[in-house]
Amino acid sequence: MKNLIWQRLTQFSVAIMALILTAGIVPAQTNSKQNKKDISEARKTSSQAVEVFNKIMSEPDNAIPQDLLERAEAVAIFPGVINAAFIIGGRGGQGIISRRTPTGWSAPAFFKIGGGSFGAQIGGQKIDYIMLIMNDGGLKGLLEDKFELGGEASVAAGPLGRSSSATTNPTLDAGILSYSRTKGLFAGVAIKGAVITPDNDRNQAVYRQNAVQLLGGNSNEVTAPAYVNIVPQALSRYSSRKGTTVSP
Repeated sequence: MKNLIWQRLTQFSVAIMALILTAGIVPAQTNSKQNKKDISEARKTSSQAVEVFNKIMSEPDNAIPQDLLERAEAVAIFPGVINAAFIIGGRGGQGIISRRTPTGWSAPAFFKIGGGSFGAQIGGQKIDYIMLIMNDGGLKGLLEDKFELGGEASVAAGPLGRSSSATTNPTLDAGILSYSRTKGLFAGVAIKGAVITPDNDRNQAVYRQNAVQLLGGNSNEVTAPAYVNIVPQALSRYSSRKGTTVSP
């Protein structure tokens, strides 16, 4: 009888240990799969962002003015944002933000963009967005948990052409200048109501850091993987000005 009881206790202990080990292995496997997915998406977003930026800058007479790009403290690119609407509309997508540092453009941090609108509307399309963050105030707003364009910071449609010096547009004083590209057509657009939030799951998968760490005080010390480093390399081809000392 004692042997039977001991045998049953042993079997029970083995079963409990198996459950404990399995419980530890399954989350690890799940996290590994999620990290691989995040890295794959990061690679895709970076490649699309570079493609969008190069296409926009390839036509000087209808591109972001060079002098504005030189003044920008950071650049945000959101390729293929989905705008869908049927009475109640919404937008959603992923993108990157890179800022100037004393050594050049920083390793880009990943962000999400979303938002909604109401009205008599129907349809859907993909839109590429580029935003020039013109001062530290606009960048600090983007590093918050939730940043509404047109709310906390002024956002204006950016001008087009070889130079912005010929225009007296007062919106050049805005903290963020925004542009869109739809079906090959590029234009300045005032984005309002969209919300930008850090995609820290993706940032952690790629860098093991969050957006504040990447774009904050130590942003000039972060090394980007090659598949992401193509973004600051593309920005450097059109604007190589170095930034000032990065503040946290």
